[in-house]
Amino acid sequence: MTISTSRFTRATRSIVTAVLLVVAAALLGACSSSDDDASSADSLTMADQWVKGAPAGEMTAAFGTLSNSSDTDIRIVSASSPAAGRMELHEVVASESGAMTMRQKEGGLVIPARGTLTLAPGGDHLMFFDLPQAITPGQDVSVELRLSDGLTTSFTAQARDFPGADEKYSPGHGGDSPAPSTSEQSGA
Repeated sequence: MTISTSRFTRATRSIVTAVLLVVAAALLGACSSSDDDASSADSLTMADQWVKGAPAGEMTAAFGTLSNSSDTDIRIVSASSPAAGRMELHEVVASESGAMTMRQKEGGLVIPARGTLTLAPGGDHLMFFDLPQAITPGQDVSVELRLSDGLTTSFTAQARDFPGADEKYSPGHGGDSPAPSTSEQSGA
């Protein structure tokens, strides 16, 4: 039995072409990006961000609008900054007496899918404690956010003068230290 060279070459070319098309489709699929493929850290942005200026050793807070461009909720579980000894995610709620009080936000901050979360004085915010140096108006302050999936994202906020809100802290706030004095209560 003899195979014609032109018939063999045509069959080989067809097989090679089919294999190349499959490989190209696989490569294009791996390289394409959509919101579903983007990480939560890439889907989270901060706008209109700012930090309240404060003296060294005291506390302050960061505010702004967090936006989630993905199809799933994003949860921030912690924050850190070289400008703070430590940070907490806070909310402001009414106490039993009706006074507004700050406390750590249980479960972190959730930015809904395709939605926003506003961090504002008198509401949710990123609290800075134990400032090693003063944060002065005009200064840029970097903040890193850790997400529930383990990824991180960061932003820079500019410090401003702001007289602060008049919230109080929940009893026992700040670990084993007593409740802050009146002068410390204007952090957020």
